[in-house]
Amino acid sequence: MSFREEAEDGNLRKPFLHTGSWYRMGSRQSSMMGSSQVIRDSSVSVLACVLIVALGPIQFGFTSGYSSPTQDAITEDLGLTVSEFSWFGSLSNVGAMVGAIASGQIAEYIGRKGSLMIGSIPNILGWLAISFAKDSSFLYLGRLLEGFGVGIFSYTVPVYIAEIAPQNLRGALGSVNQLSVTIGILLAYLLGLFVQWRILAVLGILPCLILIPGLFFIPESPRWLAKMGMTDDFESSLQVLRGFDTDISIEVNEIKRAVASSTRRTTIRMAELKQKKYYLPLTIGIGLLIFQQLSGANAVVFYSSSIFESAGITSSNVATLGIGAIQVIATAVATWLADKAGRRLLLIISSIGMTVSLLIVAASFYAKDFISEDSGIYSVLGIFSVVGVVAMIIFFSLGMGPIPWVIMSEIFPINIKGLAGSVATLFNWLSAWVVTMSANLLLTWSPGGTFTIYMILSAVAVAFVSFLVPETKGKGLEEIQRSFR
Repeated sequence: MSFREEAEDGNLRKPFLHTGSWYRMGSRQSSMMGSSQVIRDSSVSVLACVLIVALGPIQFGFTSGYSSPTQDAITEDLGLTVSEFSWFGSLSNVGAMVGAIASGQIAEYIGRKGSLMIGSIPNILGWLAISFAKDSSFLYLGRLLEGFGVGIFSYTVPVYIAEIAPQNLRGALGSVNQLSVTIGILLAYLLGLFVQWRILAVLGILPCLILIPGLFFIPESPRWLAKMGMTDDFESSLQVLRGFDTDISIEVNEIKRAVASSTRRTTIRMAELKQKKYYLPLTIGIGLLIFQQLSGANAVVFYSSSIFESAGITSSNVATLGIGAIQVIATAVATWLADKAGRRLLLIISSIGMTVSLLIVAASFYAKDFISEDSGIYSVLGIFSVVGVVAMIIFFSLGMGPIPWVIMSEIFPINIKGLAGSVATLFNWLSAWVVTMSANLLLTWSPGGTFTIYMILSAVAVAFVSFLVPETKGKGLEEIQRSFR
């Protein structure tokens, strides 16, 4: 009997009585678990899965943070111009655009775990290419390969987490994605202070080398299994994620109904995304991921050392390390708040705080143009600009950093998730490329003007969130997706 037939005739069976299921404690359980012990606590089981897939965004963050501590050394060793290094810094975003286009379809056809496996391979090859680079061509090739893998990670990881997480923990666990990105950035900053840039590139391989074997020890997304019609595997996966003492019948029924309604039309074309039930969540997802980048946070992360040098800070690499640490702490706070304060409120507070912070930075840089470098006021203005940058990163990490990925993974119906997710992620990486490619050139032109542009875009983000973004806290995935109909 199909999911649709079960949903329509009410024959929705209790999972513990399902013939052939994993939790019959028979031979199939033994073969799949490899042990007589089972994880009974839902939060522990899900957290273990999240910690393994979080190695993907750690790799993502390491790629983002790599260019900041290595800029001077790579430029000097390989004789690169400012423009050439800007290309190096931004090419990961070009690769990520290609990865984003492919990510949704890969994740739909071979599963979330298979997608993460595929994303790991180009990352490893990319870091090896950078570590052995003798000229800019190998640097560019390595950066493109890294970006392709990161593009796959950036879509697949938040979707997998959202699909396995219990309703009351989905915001917090979903924010672990961005928390892991910030940890990766911090690691790149920290290790960049002590090791040479080629060795740092070799160290970048480690997250994927651990992720690949780790994927063999976690279950596939139950919602993907349900969509693919794997009834036994779907219920088995959900049971081990929720704990063997948990009655999962209600959640099973919800997923079956969602799959039944979505599979009446199996093929969704780009033109059909214009329907209201599709274009509204797509607009929200694309808009949030674009504003996440256009706020300029990536410019600060990629070129923080240069920004602090422009502000007159002599120990720019140490200051950059401090930024990385602050970002980790602030994102950890957002992880704790996501299921308490709510997604929408955090986004509004974050966008307003970023706007004010960027105004301070822009005003400080503008004022320095009219004051002598020997003046005490000049030093004070340098401190103000650094305070503004730090505040901007804190507010970004509280909302616009982690929450757009959480909401994107929640709002797309299962039948358009692959296509819509690819489109939204593509726009995110296109925006990231524009920002990282232009940041160094804009900062050379006018630091004050650069931060003014970012400030205006952050102010527009406040209006976008206020008028369009719904609150998804405390709602099931199927409930959120039905609301757009």
